[in-house]
Amino acid sequence: MKNRAKIIAAVVVTAAVAVPSTAFAKERLFEPAPQESVSFVTGDTPSIANGVAIGKDVAWYKSSGLGPAALNKTPGASAEARYIPTDVFPDALLPAGVTITEAQGINALMRIGENLEKAGLSFNDVISMRVFLQNPEGQAKMDFDGWNRAYRQFFANTNLATGETLDVQLGSTTTKPMVVNEARPSRFALEIENLPVNGWLVEVEVDAVYPTADHRRSN
Repeated sequence: MKNRAKIIAAVVVTAAVAVPSTAFAKERLFEPAPQESVSFVTGDTPSIANGVAIGKDVAWYKSSGLGPAALNKTPGASAEARYIPTDVFPDALLPAGVTITEAQGINALMRIGENLEKAGLSFNDVISMRVFLQNPEGQAKMDFDGWNRAYRQFFANTNLATGETLDVQLGSTTTKPMVVNEARPSRFALEIENLPVNGWLVEVEVDAVYPTADHRRSN
């Protein structure tokens, strides 16, 4: 995985890890340099950025909205259960506390990862994310907690001050994240009455920034 983030202190600029393209800042101190994006965060373990500033001449990528793949071929599976990722949950059996939205969220983010890889990018290049959630059948509202657990499997699962990998929740248990990634995209999540594919509960769109040429040569 490409490590492209640096930590910038609130008052004194201190580069903890050299990055040509993306930075994390406690507060806005300056305009981003050419070919640089700066994510503004609060604290050492935030889930999302407060916002992202993008300098001129930044090469960036915008995905389409992607939902989960229909990986569950179990006869008689419901429309929602068809999108349980059986490569993660064999036989579509969900561990204790794992919700259908959580499972679909993991599935959708895995697709996002495949999409990014085809574009020459990875999860830690993501700077912004838009999430659309539909309430599961029989539920009055979207399962935001389940989505957030899925999100932390792929994003915001390190301590920015120490670099330590954080444990994350998978249902009611604690695990190591599926992808270790310090990136904190700016993000919004909306409840949608009907997503475009029958059975989808999650759809995700991301923006990502390409590393500079010099950084690409060093990795």
